[in-house]
Amino acid sequence: MKNAAGYKQHMDDKPSHIVLLNQPFHPDVVATAQMGKDLADHLINQGFTVSAIASRSIYGSTGATLPKHEVIDNITIHRVGSNIFGKKGIIARLADFALFYLQAGFKITTMKKPTVVVSFTTPPFIALLGLWCRLARGSKAVYWVMDLYPDVPVACSVMSPRSPLTKLMEHIHRWILKKSDAVVVLGRCMKNRVIDKGIPESRIHFIPVWPIDAGLKPVTHESNSLRKKWNPDNQTCVMYSGNFGIAHDADTLMNAMIKLRDDNSIRFDFIGSGKRRALVEQTIKDSHLINAAWHEYVPREQLAHSLSAGDIHIVSIKEGLEGLIVPSKMFGIMSVGRPVIYIGNRQSEIARIISESGCGLLVSQGDDAALVDAIQTLAKNPAKRQLMGQAGKDALKGIYDKHSACQAWSELLTRLTGSASVEPEGVTP
Repeated sequence: MKNAAGYKQHMDDKPSHIVLLNQPFHPDVVATAQMGKDLADHLINQGFTVSAIASRSIYGSTGATLPKHEVIDNITIHRVGSNIFGKKGIIARLADFALFYLQAGFKITTMKKPTVVVSFTTPPFIALLGLWCRLARGSKAVYWVMDLYPDVPVACSVMSPRSPLTKLMEHIHRWILKKSDAVVVLGRCMKNRVIDKGIPESRIHFIPVWPIDAGLKPVTHESNSLRKKWNPDNQTCVMYSGNFGIAHDADTLMNAMIKLRDDNSIRFDFIGSGKRRALVEQTIKDSHLINAAWHEYVPREQLAHSLSAGDIHIVSIKEGLEGLIVPSKMFGIMSVGRPVIYIGNRQSEIARIISESGCGLLVSQGDDAALVDAIQTLAKNPAKRQLMGQAGKDALKGIYDKHSACQAWSELLTRLTGSASVEPEGVTP
């Protein structure tokens, strides 16, 4: 008979046991937690058995607030460790990471044998436990590269490229990449970065991330309570939604905001959190920007209203980080049919998506004059915004939507577990 992925399977075959290894998992709301849940749901529907090993703490918070063990939607969730110190400093975070490593390592050694361990990148190098399980228990090890370490902290000037610690971390990371049975990357630029580290292209699989809510649809301004709350004067809203951290260019956007402070037809709304939040709020205060505000994250069920409250969305990645991270927020914006202005290198995956689909405009880092022009151009042309938004929605289908990406995962895991006789097609743009 055939399994749900369409491959021949014997009646006495036991379901493959897939273990997802990542510090945050459902009901946490960070992107990797939600994507892990989406993937687990899809794999269960395809006939796999799925477990998750995660933290008892909500990501970024202190204290163990989640149960040690529970089953949600047929996913067996094992939670270990606790963020005792939270984000109180590098040493504190390393201590929390160490506790998670140790307890997750014990759990992965003593739980029902995994057929495949899919390791994310939170905390960094957690994929070492996937490789340990392969050595100790004969499991397959898949490395889902959400971001590259130590490349990201080096590119953000947090670590020196020549320091002994950086060199050690790079050695460990290359070893993980080389020893994993499969490496999954989020973009073509990321794939090139991994190839440059000496990894055969045949073991690298490009499977994009997807909108964290597959049911995201545009919400009209007239029926959008958040739009009315945040933007009572119905100005053209330029929105930045999600994490605004050290990997994102803030200066170009801040300078453009200051130049547009006397344009009463435009306002700026920020939703989320991140290390750049203090800078944004200080700029708003110091420059007396009455057309800008910062708002907290909204619950997942309100995400469509939040994203739809914007008329134009900003996505940015600092120069030098293209290929190291791929913001998942892009796909939520595309889902609600809003145009994107991307600030960053034109070789990044986000820039390629925009160029290929026509769903937005590109601006180089530091060119705040070009950003002002792009914002004003779209603000004055609602028809153009609508065309770009529709182009983004159309581009999701068959590549960047949840079903297509999760199906590519299912096919990869089916091949690795030996129940498939053909190579998977995967997802290629």
